[in-house]
Amino acid sequence: MSNHLKRHFAPKTWGIKRKGIKFITNSRPGTHKKNISLPLNIILRDILDYADCNREARFILGTRDVTVDGLRRRDYRFPLGLFDVLSLNDINEHFRVILDKKGKIDLIKISNKEKSLKLCKIIGKKMFKGNLQLNLYDGKNIFVKEDNYKIGDSVLLTPGKKNEIKEKISLDKNALVYLTRGVYIGQIGKVQDIIGNRILYKIGSQVVETLKEDVMPIGKDKPLITITER
Repeated sequence: MSNHLKRHFAPKTWGIKRKGIKFITNSRPGTHKKNISLPLNIILRDILDYADCNREARFILGTRDVTVDGLRRRDYRFPLGLFDVLSLNDINEHFRVILDKKGKIDLIKISNKEKSLKLCKIIGKKMFKGNLQLNLYDGKNIFVKEDNYKIGDSVLLTPGKKNEIKEKISLDKNALVYLTRGVYIGQIGKVQDIIGNRILYKIGSQVVETLKEDVMPIGKDKPLITITER
């Protein structure tokens, strides 16, 4: 895969200017699909304005303590996707990747306490050498002892080398869900009913129908993590 792509053909989720320098960095294949992730250098340069050019972004990654979900990252093409936590530890600033109401990838600042929390959706599970393995939407695989997890549920993790599960959020009636596609992308709704692979959720005074794959449970009475500007 090429290191660069033409700016005009970049995914619509990338909140970048379409005019200007012809080429832009292409994200490396990894934890997230290209259309729902952004390379690290574009985030540092175009979203956070911590760098004026690609060279400065690469210098920051090479000389500063920059981590994603608790792990040091130096690759300027490393992709960041939904709910990933970017930490600039030298200046004690932490950010969470979200989707805005137009479906563009954006970041919000979070507290030092929340940098060690991340919600991940379960997209698959299987038995591996006698142990149950959960497959998460960001490429992580976690082994669990009890089979009380369903595809579509979410888990609250302390990301890093161990990826410890702190809590499970079931995709059930009255659960709060985060919309990852559709008209209300980037907003929070409350599940009213589940019919097969379809979900009825309430947002404001409206009841809307969508598919299970388009939502991510984030809590019961309130989201377990900060996902909107305070």
